[in-house]
Amino acid sequence: MAWWRRKKEALERPDPGGKVSVPAGLWTKCDSCAEITYTEELIQNLRVCPVCGYHHVMPTSERIEASVDPGTWVEHDIDLCSGDPLGFTDSKRYVDRIDAAQRKSGRNDAFVSGIGCIDGIESSLGFFAFEFMGGSMGSVVGEKVTRVFERALEREIPALVFSASGGARMQEGILSLMQMAKTSAARAKLREAGLPYISVLLHPTTGGVAASFAFLGDLILAEPKALIGFAGPRVIQQTIGQELPEGFQRSEFLLDHGMVDRIVSRLEMRDQLGLLMRLLGFGEDIPRANQTMTSGIVPRD
Repeated sequence: MAWWRRKKEALERPDPGGKVSVPAGLWTKCDSCAEITYTEELIQNLRVCPVCGYHHVMPTSERIEASVDPGTWVEHDIDLCSGDPLGFTDSKRYVDRIDAAQRKSGRNDAFVSGIGCIDGIESSLGFFAFEFMGGSMGSVVGEKVTRVFERALEREIPALVFSASGGARMQEGILSLMQMAKTSAARAKLREAGLPYISVLLHPTTGGVAASFAFLGDLILAEPKALIGFAGPRVIQQTIGQELPEGFQRSEFLLDHGMVDRIVSRLEMRDQLGLLMRLLGFGEDIPRANQTMTSGIVPRD
């Protein structure tokens, strides 16, 4: 009965410190399978659930670190900040919303652009920062996306954009919608020069971003179960008055209907991007054994 004596002594022993609390954020519960994982282990696994493969939200800084070769990332356009051209105010002034988002996210706006190598291949890269006002696209975001394409054209390297956005930023009105045409025009110049653009769709990619450059890639990849579309499924269902198909507007649904080219796990994204860019004529030759993976892609002349 030694076990009972130890248990009884523990129950009777006074607790000098009161209730013991677990530090916040030590564990993360999976939104899909409800498995609880040590947060540090989840981060090391690129925030992909080790049990079911569910892709948790990933901060932009971790996304860049996971996608770009170490020591090669050089950020550009750091000083670009949104103004308030319309003097917009709803429940709060637009300038106050920008200030709060900058302090919370540590970024000047909802897009990070720069030059870096992926699997040894120099690329012009752009990453949406969803933590800044839901990755909404205003004039600054549109300018930064345009510069991603322009730098790729200038250096004759591939362009890649990782999109995660709620769409155009309503506080800038028509100026935000104009970015759809502006970015699409810059992307068209890249196409005319025969330089590839790979679009990576993350959760969620919606609104004006989805209706412009996000779906103009030579290759369109998506992470598993990402919500992708123009209007949200609830809005569409209320508008048409019909039940939507199972998995509507998720990556798998779009793949089945020819809207995306491939669904790629975050754990394999860097390797897959490197392989695809080699197939498109950049970097060193790829092993012949791997060429069958994307045999339908025609390399650049």
